[in-house]
Amino acid sequence: MPLLGTRASFWTAGAVVALALWTSACPTMTYPLYQAEWGVSTTTVAWIFAAYPITLIPVLIIFGDLSDHIGRRASILIGLAAELIGALLFAIAGDVLWLLVGRAFMGIGVGLSISPANVAMVEFSAPGQEKRAGAISTAISALGIGLAMVLGGALTQYAPFPLHLDFFVLAAAIAAAACLVLCMPRHTPDETREPWRIRTIVIPRGSRVVFVAGSIAFASSFLLGAIVLPLGAKIAQQLAGSTNALVTGALLSVFAACITLFALVARRIQVWLLVVLGAVGSLAAVWLFVVTGLVHSLALFFIASAVAGAAYAFDFAGGLTVFSRYAAPHHRASMVSGGYLIGYIAQGVGAPALGAIVTAHGLMPGLLTGATAFGAFFVVVLIGGLTVLAPLHRRDRHAAHRTMAATQEAASASEAEVGS
Repeated sequence: MPLLGTRASFWTAGAVVALALWTSACPTMTYPLYQAEWGVSTTTVAWIFAAYPITLIPVLIIFGDLSDHIGRRASILIGLAAELIGALLFAIAGDVLWLLVGRAFMGIGVGLSISPANVAMVEFSAPGQEKRAGAISTAISALGIGLAMVLGGALTQYAPFPLHLDFFVLAAAIAAAACLVLCMPRHTPDETREPWRIRTIVIPRGSRVVFVAGSIAFASSFLLGAIVLPLGAKIAQQLAGSTNALVTGALLSVFAACITLFALVARRIQVWLLVVLGAVGSLAAVWLFVVTGLVHSLALFFIASAVAGAAYAFDFAGGLTVFSRYAAPHHRASMVSGGYLIGYIAQGVGAPALGAIVTAHGLMPGLLTGATAFGAFFVVVLIGGLTVLAPLHRRDRHAAHRTMAATQEAASASEAEVGS
């Protein structure tokens, strides 16, 4: 079997990241069809959506560092196999139970594949290009969400078997990616020879306040996803007046496109400001969705999706930057894993709760309740950014200025001694 080179391995790992997000968002355009053709309630749709993060959480806790021990390729292949099973279960599903089991397999697969794929992108990057790998990974993630929206909308609207074909296409893409992954190098230099064992997530005492500030910012992106992914198509159709699944998918893909654009912008913004902007944008997005329902405007739905994408990018990038910049030595992986854990718990709780309210009281009351509850959470994130992260930034800046002044003073003294 031919072995892929470094560049091809980099892009193969990137394809795995895109597939993970495509897999997570793939059912978005078919949720309204399940409701229309199977009589599925919004609460049930929310639980189908939530089966993904609920299953992914223990995978992150138990198997978070598995690829460090068995290799990136092996872990990715196991994850792709689970994703493939999940996609095929959706493709042949005849009732909700199939969807729940399929969604659980999707969560297992993404949990096992996305982290080693992101790490592999860094390891297969040229020296000094690790930051570029992170930006490309974020853009590719958004591409995966966009594929789920646009391709799903087109197949749902114009192709035969609208409840099934989209998932057969996804399954074929996963199988093709697995063939490429088989040609990646078996191991990379950064893997360990130690045997794998379950390790708990440890947040050092001195990092806990910063971790809370970063993790709630990070979780904000997951809460936005809990609105856009399970309810976005329903909002577009029932409240904004969209009658075409492709148009709905295209409007929702703006969410993914703005994640890509603003993730690149986020690289140039201070971390405390990222968190603040993400919180403000998240607040604006949830209330714009409410106003969309009040005025029944597709144009406003477009704006709401765009603002949600920008806020998602800032929330996600801000949280990750907090974890990587302020983590105690040798605890960075725990901080990141802990952040993902908090994010998926927020999504796993928020999505079913929101779905239950929509089922009991209707879409508009559900959106109002969600905007109020999620909005309160975003206000807490804003306070954390201003009271925890902004002072840390000022402290670091003053420390850097003092170090620079001390260096200049030492250099001047040295020059004076030489001159004398």
